[in-house]
Formats: sequence, C-alpha cells, structure tokens
Amino acid sequence: MRRTVFGEDHEAFRATLREFIAAEVVPFHDDWRAAGRVPRAFYRKLGELGVLGIEVPEEYGGAGERSFRFQAVISEECARAGVSFGGAGAHTALCLPYLLAYATEEQKRRWLPPSVTGEMMTAIAMTEPGTGSDLAGMRTTAKLSADGTHYVLNGAKTFITGGVQADRVLVCARTAPPSPEDRRAGISILVVDTASEGYAVGRTLEKLGLKTSDTAELSFTDVRVPVGDLLGEEGRAFSYLTHNLARERLGIAVGAYAQSAAALEFALEYVRGRTVFGRPVAAFQNTKFVLADCRSEVDALQAVVDRALEAYDAGELTPADAASVKLFTTERAAVVIDKCLQLHGGYGYMMEYPVARLYADTRVSRIYGGTSEVMRSIVAKSMGL
Repeated sequence: MRRTVFGEDHEAFRATLREFIAAEVVPFHDDWRAAGRVPRAFYRKLGELGVLGIEVPEEYGGAGERSFRFQAVISEECARAGVSFGGAGAHTALCLPYLLAYATEEQKRRWLPPSVTGEMMTAIAMTEPGTGSDLAGMRTTAKLSADGTHYVLNGAKTFITGGVQADRVLVCARTAPPSPEDRRAGISILVVDTASEGYAVGRTLEKLGLKTSDTAELSFTDVRVPVGDLLGEEGRAFSYLTHNLARERLGIAVGAYAQSAAALEFALEYVRGRTVFGRPVAAFQNTKFVLADCRSEVDALQAVVDRALEAYDAGELTPADAASVKLFTTERAAVVIDKCLQLHGGYGYMMEYPVARLYADTRVSRIYGGTSEVMRSIVAKSMGL
C-alpha cells in the first residue's frame, strides 16, 4: 500500500541519508561495534549533513523543521542498513527537545549552535541504581549554595546513553525533598558540564545490543553547577519529563517498526539465496506462511506508526496514545524479528548477520522509555480501569 505520511522533502532527505550511510557508516560500523562507540569525528559529519539540527530554529544554525517525520526517516534508514548513529539519537530525539522547550534565550545561544554542529554532544541522566522506572524515587541531590550562585550536585546515575562522550548532561536531581502529598515535587534539571570537577564517568556498560551506543554510569561528588545552567524552573522537572514522554515513546515505536521491516527484508534475501535439501528455503510452504504472517504484522505496525506520526505533528498524540503505540509496536516487533531470525537457522544466531544484531538491539525497546508493564498500566488507566 502507498504510504502518505512522507512528502517530497522527507523522501529527498531519505535519499541523501541513504547515500551518507552507505559511504560513511556501513564500511566502518563493525569497527564501531567493537569499540563500543562511534568516533567523535562522526558527530561532526552528522552536523555537516544537517542531521543534528533538523528541528533547531534557523537562528541557532538548524533547519527549523517542526515535523518529527524526519527523525522517523533516520530510524528507517539506519534499520534498513543494519547500522546505528551511536549516541546521536539520544542527543537529537531526547535532549534537544528539552533545550528547545525550556532553555532561556541566553542558554539557547550558548548550547544550540554547538549542538547542531556536533561540537557539543548531550545526554540525559534520569535513571538511578535501584530506582528503575520510579523517577520520583531518585536520590541525586542539588543543593543551592549559601550565596545563591551555584548548586552542589551529589549522586549517581546509570544506563546513560551517550554518557561516555557527552559534553553536557541534563541531570535530573532533587533540589527539594518530596512533599507528603506529591513524591514527584522538588525535581529539577541541571545542564551539567562534563568537564566539571567531581563529575566522573564510571563503567562503560556492556549491553546485549546497541553496541555502537556508549552507555555509562555517572557519579557526581560536590559538582558545582552555576545557577545559569538550571533548565527551566526549579522543581518543575517531572512535568517537563512527562511532557516529552509522548515523543520519546513515539521514537521508540518508530524504531521498533523500522527494525521489524528491516528484519523482514533480511529474511527474504536470505531464504531466496539459501538452499537446503536441493531447494531454496523460500520454496518451502512453512517459509512462505511465516513470511506472510510477518508481512501482515509489519503492515499493521506501519499503519499504527504512521497514524501516530500524523497525530504527533498535529499536536494530538496523548501520553496514553503514545504508550499504546509503544506497547503494540515493541511487542509485535519482537515476534516478527524472532521469526525472521528462525528462518536463518544457525546463521541467524551469528552476529555477522544483521538479523542477529536486530534481535539483540530491539530487546531493550520493551524496557527503556517505560517498560511494557508500565505502558499497560498507563493504557489501562486511560480506559478508566
């Protein structure tokens, strides 16, 4: 079926991006996987291409596009090629929206231009050891100094995507204790310079998948953060985080669809070329039926994602809608990719085959951005249950 969610500008961007991936990513991706990160110079190349500044206003060096569909194109093209842009996804899809929405004019002029060029990469630090999805339970603190010039940051964060290479990290911390009526009160966001004394990157975490995306543990010991680096209003962070969750979950859903569509293409290519018992694997009825099921699943995933993209750009995607979309796409993508891996036989278990990497990469989509269990709770609550 013909897709209508993308226009000429999106498709022109897709063509440019596809050429860039073929020339600048695919030949080096295995080395990046082995290193556990992409080289910093690659982020500059993304900046030159315009990928990092798509949604940043022109006065700060960006393209000024408002549509999330360009981010969807990036997800689809990376999945199609079986590659990733490392921590760039967290930089553009998670961090920049906070800066665009809540930074002061002075902060935007400091932070946005280098964010567009790749000179300054960002990460966001929410999760703490032992808290998981319970953001209100965070223990990292930021106490205002007696003279009111800076905060003193103490605590630890974990599972921070892009945390090894980031120049600034949006750290969620308690600037006030929770109130008895509201555990979520008193949380603020500080845009912390990673060169600050007392800021430390701990272990680089070894993950099941997403091998080119550096993920770290961070610690803060009496880190001095100027009050001018407070993002938005003090104590309002939880509402800021909630506001951006629809976008974050949409991005995960788009990625899940893109990975399932890519897995289907990889499986089709494999079964057509692989021969067993003197026949192509594609000739067996079981293969045909499995792939037919996968095709119908991918079509459904695409329809749900495209509808959500339209709703988001129209300002109509609610947090409950996004939770439903994320739940459906991530759960069904796991089924599709598993079936496509099975059709590869033993080769599907080898990391040299892209379907194996997709299998590992997609597993986290049911965990980060809110687990499937949390998504079910949100959807059930929206139904009055």
